[in-house]
Amino acid sequence: MSTVELTKENFDEIVSANNFVLIDFWATWCGPCKQFAPVYEEAAERHSDLVFGKIDTEAQPELAAAFDIKSIPTLMIVRENVAVFAQPGALPEAALEDVIGQARNLDMAEVHKSVAEQQAAAEQQGATAAASEEPSA
Repeated sequence: MSTVELTKENFDEIVSANNFVLIDFWATWCGPCKQFAPVYEEAAERHSDLVFGKIDTEAQPELAAAFDIKSIPTLMIVRENVAVFAQPGALPEAALEDVIGQARNLDMAEVHKSVAEQQAAAEQQGATAAASEEPSA
């Protein structure tokens, strides 16, 4: 499978409909992005069971901003709607394969549990902070 161009119009649909999505944030003027592109395309051919998406940060500035992309290329992996990996820099083939393998081996039940615990802690912290800001009688 070749790569899919992700846009603000199709991003949610593609990521939600697939359990494992790799995302390459790139731009046409970026030298390291051009070096990484064939490595990414070859990995897409080898891993036809995964979705390999590309986001042109110049054409999709809203998506780049939403993910706080400060450097390109940046590789992100989303499993079951959870970003499990994000790293700037052009990865060599062996490193990309290693990252894919590690992401495949994640216990997603544990990941979801951890995310839920973090969200609960953040909500609790927010509730405590809001309560301490209320004026006393």
